[in-house]
Amino acid sequence: MAEITDFDSLRREMAANSERPEGPARNARAEQLLAEAERLGIPLAVIEALGHQLKVYNYSSEKDKMFVPFARLLRMWDERPEDFDEYETHSLHWVFKWMSSGMLDQPHVPLASIEKWLGEMEHRYRLAGHSERAVRSAEFSVAAHVGDVPRAERAYAAWLAADRDSMADCHACELHGQGWWQAERGRDADALLLWRPVLEGEFTCAHEPHTVLASSLVPLLRLGRVDEARAHHLRGFRLVRPMESMRAAYADHVEFCALTGNEARGLELLAERPAYFTDSGHPRSRLDFLAVVALLMDRLTELGLGDREVPGPAGRAWRAGELATHARAEALALAARFDERNGTAHVSERARARMGQRPLADRLPLGVRAVRPVSAPVPSAPVPPTPAAEAPDLPALLAEARRLSDTLQPHAVEAWAAVARAAEGVELDVRDRAEIVDHEAMERGPEGAELFERAAELYAAAGDPGEALAARTRAAYVRALTGRVDEALAAVAEPYDEILALYADDATGVRQTASVLMGRARILMRRVVASDEAPEGDRETVLGEAEAAVGEVLAFVGGYDGDDVRIASRDAEARAMLAELAVRRGELEEAVALFGRASAGFVGAGLPWFAVEYEARLAGLAHHLGDVAEAERALRAALAHGGPHLEAVGRAQLHLQLAEVLGGRGQAVEAAEHALEAAHWADEAGEGPTLGAWARHQLGGLLLRQGRWAEAAEVLESVLPDLSVETHGDGAVVQAQWWLGDCLSELGEHREAADRRLRAAEIARHWPEQHDHATLAHLAAESLGAAGLSAEAEQAYARAGELWRVVGNVHGLVRSLRARAWLALRADDGTDAARALMAGAVGECEAAADVADDEEARERLVAELGHTHRQFGDLLARSAAEDADDDTIRATLEEALSHVVEAAAVFASLGEGALDSRTGAELAAGWLETDLGRSARAAAHARAVLAAYDGADDADGTEETARARRAEAEQMLQAAEEQQAR
Repeated sequence: MAEITDFDSLRREMAANSERPEGPARNARAEQLLAEAERLGIPLAVIEALGHQLKVYNYSSEKDKMFVPFARLLRMWDERPEDFDEYETHSLHWVFKWMSSGMLDQPHVPLASIEKWLGEMEHRYRLAGHSERAVRSAEFSVAAHVGDVPRAERAYAAWLAADRDSMADCHACELHGQGWWQAERGRDADALLLWRPVLEGEFTCAHEPHTVLASSLVPLLRLGRVDEARAHHLRGFRLVRPMESMRAAYADHVEFCALTGNEARGLELLAERPAYFTDSGHPRSRLDFLAVVALLMDRLTELGLGDREVPGPAGRAWRAGELATHARAEALALAARFDERNGTAHVSERARARMGQRPLADRLPLGVRAVRPVSAPVPSAPVPPTPAAEAPDLPALLAEARRLSDTLQPHAVEAWAAVARAAEGVELDVRDRAEIVDHEAMERGPEGAELFERAAELYAAAGDPGEALAARTRAAYVRALTGRVDEALAAVAEPYDEILALYADDATGVRQTASVLMGRARILMRRVVASDEAPEGDRETVLGEAEAAVGEVLAFVGGYDGDDVRIASRDAEARAMLAELAVRRGELEEAVALFGRASAGFVGAGLPWFAVEYEARLAGLAHHLGDVAEAERALRAALAHGGPHLEAVGRAQLHLQLAEVLGGRGQAVEAAEHALEAAHWADEAGEGPTLGAWARHQLGGLLLRQGRWAEAAEVLESVLPDLSVETHGDGAVVQAQWWLGDCLSELGEHREAADRRLRAAEIARHWPEQHDHATLAHLAAESLGAAGLSAEAEQAYARAGELWRVVGNVHGLVRSLRARAWLALRADDGTDAARALMAGAVGECEAAADVADDEEARERLVAELGHTHRQFGDLLARSAAEDADDDTIRATLEEALSHVVEAAAVFASLGEGALDSRTGAELAAGWLETDLGRSARAAAHARAVLAAYDGADDADGTEETARARRAEAEQMLQAAEEQQAR
C-alpha cells in the first residue's frame, strides 16, 4: 500500500479502497485510513475519512459499526460547520437516511430513539432547506417495519407527494421501496409495473437492479410469470453474488429455489456464503436469511431428505432436519427481539409466514448445472407383507396385465411383474405361468433368453404351439442383441419353418405367425448392422436377405383390417425396417417417406409412443437433406406422440434436437426453451455432465443471441466444468469460452472476458486453421484494453496482428495496428509510436487494395483505408499537446486535417454506399478547419454535408444518422459565421 504523506495520497488510497470487494478487509483498511487522516492534522481529511468509513460499513455485513463515525461527524458539524466543503455537507445530510434504516435494523435500538431520530432528521433537513421526501420515506420504513399499516399508507402518500430534491434516494431505490410495499400489500402486478423502469435499465445505482430483481421473484411466481422469474433469478443472482452487503437479496434467491423445485441449487447458494449464517452486524438481513434456510430445509425434509447433509453454520456437520430446527429457532428468536422492541407481533408473523410457504411451481428448470442433486432416497427397508384381508385380486391383475400386453400399452411388463408377485404361493394354470415367465424374460432384456425358452415349453404344454414358436424366436432375437447373430439365425430357422407349416394347416393364428416372421426379420436386421465392415458384395447379400424377410412380413400382414394392434404394429415396424435399409443404401429420400409411413401406421393403430423413434430418425434425415421444416415437424410430432411415456433421456434428446433445428431457423427464443427443457430432462436422467452439458452449451449460445447476457453467462459458467475436450471436443469448449467472453464483455466485466477469450485462444492455437485463434486473440486484446491493462492489450494486439498476417486477413491486421496506435498514444511519449503504427495500417490497406482479387474485395479494402485515414486524423488531433507551442499544435492539426480530408475523398470514391462515413469525415474536417481559424473552409464542409443529404436515401446508415449529420452541419455553419463575425 502506498505511503500517505499528504491529503492527495489519502484521497487516492480511499478511492482505491472503495474499489475493493465488500467485506471486513475493506472495512479494516478504512479504519487505518482514518488514523492516517488524523495524523495529517487537516479537519477536512478527517471528515472525508469518516465519510469513507461510513460508506464501507454501510455496504458490508458490519453495518452496526456506522453509528460511531456518524456521531463523530455530526459533532464536528455542530462545532465547526465551516470545516465541511459542499460535497461533505451534502454527504452528511445524505447519510442521515442510512442512520435511520440502520437503527431500524438493530433490535437493541429502542423504538423511541428511532422516532426521536426521525424528528431530528426532519428538523435538520428543514434547516438545510431540503424537501421532506426523504423524511417521509424514512417514516414509511418505520411504520411498515412495525406493521402500522395506516401510518405506513399515510407516510407512503406523503413520500410520493413531496418534491424530489438532492436528498431524495435515487429513482431506482425509491421505485424498489414503492414496489416492495405494493407486493407486501398483495398488489403484485402494481409492484412489477413500478419496478419496470429499473428492470429495463432506465434507472440504476450501486444496488439496483440487484434488489428489484430479487424482490420480483416471488411476485412473478405468484402471477404465474415463471419465465420472467427464471430470468430474474439468473440475472439477479449474478449481481448479488459478489456483494457481501446483500444478504437479504441473496435470501430472496434461496427462497426462489425452495419454491420452484430447485432445492439442489438452493443448497449450492447456501454453500457459497457460510458466513451469512452467523454474521451478526445486520440482524434484520440475518433474520431474512435464516427464515429462507428454514423454508428450504423443511422442503428437503418433506421430500424425505431430512438426513441429507447440507451446508450450515461452521463448526459442525448439519443434516437438513437439524438445520431446519436450528434456523427456525434462530429466526424466531431474532424476530421476537424486533417485536419486543417494536411492541407488535408483526415481524414474527412475517417470519412464520415466510417459513410456511408452499412451492409455487412444481418444476421450474433453470438451465444451470446443479452439483448437489436432490432426489428422494430409495427406502432400504423391505415393504411389509399385505395383510390377508387386503390381498390383491389376482384375476383382476391378470386381466389388466393381459389387456395392457394385448394392446401394447406402456407398463405391460410392470403389470405382469405385479401378477407374479401376487401369484407367489398360488397354483396357476400352465398358460398363466407361461405368460408370467414370458414377460419376466422381456424385463430381463439381453439376459432373458433362457426364460424365453422356459416360456416356450410352458406354452407348448398349454397347447399353444404357435406361441411357443414365437417365444423361441424371441429367445433367438435376444441372442442376436448380444452379438451372437449367426447363432440366432440358426436358432430361428426351425421356428420359422414350423410356424409356416402350422399356419398352412390352420394350427396357429396370424398373430403368432407374424411374431415369428418379424422376429426373424429383426435378427436379419441385426446382421445388417454387424455387416458394416464386410466387403461390398457380402453387404449387398445381407441387405437383400433382410429386405426379403421384411417383405415377407409386409406380404403377410399387409391389408390387415382387424382390431389386433399387435398385427397392425408389425406392418408399421416393417416399414421402418425398410427405411433403415434405404438409409444403408444411401436412398435417404425414400427412407424419409418410409419412416413417415411407419410413424403414421403406429399412430393409426393407437400406438403413438412407438412412433417416437421413427419420427426422430426421420427428423435427422430431413435435417441432413436440408428439409429443416420437415425436421421440425417430425421432432414436434415425436414429443407429442411420446407424451408422458417418454423416458427422461429420450425427452432430453428430442428437445435438444428441436432446439438445434429452431436455432438454425433463427427462432432463438423458442429454441432456448427447448434447450432449457433438454438440460432439465438430462439432469433427471442422470446425464447432466454429458447430454445436459450439450444442452446447456446450446442454451447459453441461444440466450447470447437474444442479448440476455447475464442469463447466458450464468448458464455458460455452469456448463464449463462439465465440458471437456475428451468428451465434447475442443470446439465445444472453445465456443463456450468464446460465448462467455462475449457475455462478460457486454456486462462490463472486461478482465474476466479477457481471461475467457485467452483460454479459448490457447486451445485454438493448436488448430490447423488459425482464423479463430486470431479472432480470439484480437477480442482478448479488446477486453484487456477495456480493463485498463494497456501493456497486456498491446501484446495481445501484436499477437493478433501476426496471426492476421499469417491467415491473410488484411482487415484484421489493419484493425490491430489501429488499436495498438491508440494504446501507444496513451503511453508517455508514445506519439511517435502511435504515428508509426497508424501509418503502417494505411500502408497495409493501400498495398492490399492494389492487388485485390475482385471488385468487391477491393471496395472493402478501400473502405478500410478510409476508416484508417479518419482514425489517423482523429489520433493526431488528440495528440496535439495543450502545453506545446502554437506552431507545433498548428502543424499537428494541419496533418490531422490532411488525413480526414483524404478519408472523405476515399469514402466519396465508394459512392452512396459510404455516404454516412463520408459526411462524418467532412464534419470532422470542418471542425479542424474551425480550430485552425479557417471559418470559410469549415462552412464549405458543412454545406457539403447538407447537400449530400438533400434528397438522399441515407444508404449505409439510418434516418437518425441523417438527422444528426444535418443538425451538426447547421451547428458548424453557425459557429463559422460567429467566427467570421469576430
